[in-house]
Amino acid sequence: MSKAKLVILDCWVSPFCMRVKIALNEKGLEYEAQAEDLFGGKSELLLSSNPIYKKVPVFLHGGKPLCESIIIVNYIDETWSSPPLLPPCSYGRAQARFWADFIDKKVFDACGNIWRSKGEVPVEAKKEFIEILKQLEEALGDKDYFIGTTFGFVDIILIPLTSWFFAVEKIGGFTVEAECPKFSNWMKRCLQRESVAKVVPPPEKVYEFVLMFRKMQGID
Repeated sequence: MSKAKLVILDCWVSPFCMRVKIALNEKGLEYEAQAEDLFGGKSELLLSSNPIYKKVPVFLHGGKPLCESIIIVNYIDETWSSPPLLPPCSYGRAQARFWADFIDKKVFDACGNIWRSKGEVPVEAKKEFIEILKQLEEALGDKDYFIGTTFGFVDIILIPLTSWFFAVEKIGGFTVEAECPKFSNWMKRCLQRESVAKVVPPPEKVYEFVLMFRKMQGID
């Protein structure tokens, strides 16, 4: 089964899809990314593979679908054990999953509170976003990556979300580098990895998408 065809139903700007592609790249696996038109009409394959949420990413392993990016990354790590993405000890794995859960619940919503703002961005929205990054910066400490010296699970869950930070900075009128320098250095370190660099789109391109999406939503 582990040698079966690997397909991801994908959208280039989705950080949740990026997570899956980075995990596959870290494992050195060949896969096919099938682009979904999320605005013009979702494919029958997407609708049948993810009938509950009808959204990307969907990971197909030998035709069997899996949904939700954290579940998919966990599955990839369990199915292809080398190199491991999670720490070797159960406590370390639990801690990594805690931070992945924190990231999932907090970061993208906090981004949205800024880029979805009409008119001037509320001070509270910026404060909340920066406070979340400071909590993550504290968890990172002086380590190169969240798990330690090795790029792993938490980094994979978080780094794709940062592709939207440039748009958030432009709309919010601040910079992550000025507010959270250690976090900013971690971002740069991760983006230099080949597995990440070939997946994460240029921040300016994401910004253009966000501006277009704001117009579609009647925000501008």
